[in-house]
Amino acid sequence: MATEIPTFGTVYNTPGVELLPHRPPFLFVDTLLSADETGAAAEYTFTEEKNDFFKGHFPGYPIVPGVVLVETMAQAAGAGLVARKFFGDKSPGFVLAKVEEAKFRRPVRPGDKFVSVAKTEKLRRVLGTFSIQGFVNGELAAEARVMCMLGGEK
Repeated sequence: MATEIPTFGTVYNTPGVELLPHRPPFLFVDTLLSADETGAAAEYTFTEEKNDFFKGHFPGYPIVPGVVLVETMAQAAGAGLVARKFFGDKSPGFVLAKVEEAKFRRPVRPGDKFVSVAKTEKLRRVLGTFSIQGFVNGELAAEARVMCMLGGEK
């Protein structure tokens, strides 16, 4: 059963490369879709061309590793913070500090468009907590709760 993916107050449709310091092969936001103070939504399409891990992660039936799914969903939260200028003029600092309650509900495979939703639970100057979910074709594929250290350099 397909779930309606939440949208947030401001529509961005901004490439992740314009928002995050990450670069391929470790940039997992193709596009930030929307964001506001309550959260963010982003999308990323996993492909064998840009995701080398498929070669060795279950050859013959490649799937995205769970740790990459958590990183993908966390990057959506970071992209949302950058887009709404949470870090001001500083370059963004957004580092995973804790992962809790991670659940993987279905495999994510090459060619799947993964839509990440990060809902802000608590946001302070140096620490943020987010409830994150990832969907493929409207079906919940992964979820977790993450805490991230926030900062930045001038």
